[in-house]
Amino acid sequence: MRAVTLNEVPSAPTVAETDTPRPEAGELLVRVAVSSVNGFDLSVTSGRLQGMMEHRFPLVVGMDFAGTVEALGEGVEGFAPGDAVFGVAMKPYLGGGALAEYVTVNAAYGLARIPDGLDVKDAGALGLAGTAALNSVDAVAPEKGETVLVSGATGGVGALAVQLAAARGARVIATARPGEEADFVTGLTDADVAVVDFTGDLVAQVRALAPGGVDSVLHLAGDGATLAGLLRPGGRLASTLGLTQDAVEGIDVTVHSIMADPNPQTLMTLADQAATGALRVPVNATFPLEQAPEAFDAFRNGTLGKITVTCA
Repeated sequence: MRAVTLNEVPSAPTVAETDTPRPEAGELLVRVAVSSVNGFDLSVTSGRLQGMMEHRFPLVVGMDFAGTVEALGEGVEGFAPGDAVFGVAMKPYLGGGALAEYVTVNAAYGLARIPDGLDVKDAGALGLAGTAALNSVDAVAPEKGETVLVSGATGGVGALAVQLAAARGARVIATARPGEEADFVTGLTDADVAVVDFTGDLVAQVRALAPGGVDSVLHLAGDGATLAGLLRPGGRLASTLGLTQDAVEGIDVTVHSIMADPNPQTLMTLADQAATGALRVPVNATFPLEQAPEAFDAFRNGTLGKITVTCA
C-alpha cells in the first residue's frame, strides 16, 4: 500500500510503498478514504516523542481516519466489511498510522460508525481534534452566560471548541489575527464571538471585555501562565499543551490537563452533531495522498482549520 512514512526521526515525511497491515485479534482493517494532519503528527516527525513511545520503522504516521471496513480480526463482532467508520488510530506504539491506504484499528476504542448525514471528508478530520475540543469544553463545563476564552481558535481543535462552547450558551472570546483569521472564527457559529488579537496586548484586550476576569480558558496555544492570569478567582482552565496545576501555584484557579480520549461515545456525540449541522468540521484544505508532505508544510505554516488528505 501507499503510505506517509518516516525511516527515522526527526525527518520529513515521504510517500512510499509499505506492507499492508493485517488485523490482529480485536482489530479491524479499514480502507482509508480520508485522513487529516494533526499537531501530534508534527510531534512525531520532529522527534519530540523519542523516548516517550516505541517507534516502529518504517513508521506510518497519522491519527485520524474515515473509510470502510475491509476485514475483521479474530473475535470482532458488531462490524462487517463495507461498514462506514471513522475515528482515531490509538496504538501503544508509533508506526501503524492512518495516513495510508489501509490502517488497522482497535474495534473497541477510537472507532465509531459514520452516521447518515456526515460526509466522509468531514469524518476524516473530526476524530482527534473533535475529541480534544469536546474534552476541553467538558472539563471547564461552561454554563450559559459564562465567558470562555479560546486561545488558539483558528486551529482545528480551537475552531471546534468555539462552536461547542457557544452551543452551551457561553460568551466566547477567541484569539485570532485581524482580517482573514478573525473572519474565519466569527463565521464558525451564528453566536456572537468576540475576537482579540494575540499579536497585540492580549491582556488589555481581554480585560476590556471581561474586567473581572473570564470564567474559563481553553489553552490550545499561547502562554498558559499568562492566560491563567486572565481568569476570575475560582476560574477553570483546560490545557492540551501540558500546563498543570503546579504552573499556576498561588492563583485561585483550577487547571485540567487534557489528553484526548476518543472513546466510542465521544466520537458518536461529535459525529451526530456534525451530521445534523450543529457542528461544522472546518476543513479548509485538502491534498491527495501523494502530496501529503505538502499538507504537513501547510499545517506547519498555520492553515486555518483542518487539513485533510484523501487516501483512496
